[in-house]
Amino acid sequence: MNQKILIIDDETDFCLIMNNYFIKKGHTVSYAHTLNDGLDLLEKNQPDILFLDNNLPDGYGWDSVESIVETVPQIRVYLVSAHRSISTFHYKNKNVVIWEKPISVSLLNTVC
Repeated sequence: MNQKILIIDDETDFCLIMNNYFIKKGHTVSYAHTLNDGLDLLEKNQPDILFLDNNLPDGYGWDSVESIVETVPQIRVYLVSAHRSISTFHYKNKNVVIWEKPISVSLLNTVC
């Protein structure tokens, strides 16, 4: 099943790798390198899946999780970061998952 995937991450290489991986699996992918651009794409595209980095040039992505889930209630959110300890952030929603970078292919295979 074709899923709409949005990646919000300031690391260009990460976005390109994720883009290529999911396009090869037949999904539609868009990405942004800033939080504001990503939130604009979120409202416009209403993705099924979001990969959201925390440390972005214009803010902390993880601080936007609640408003993202309110905007797109069915979305599955994967909070990803190499810079923040995953043990310090807790969000109680079955559609929100926290992953530490680097992300393995076996984990990506569980997405869709």
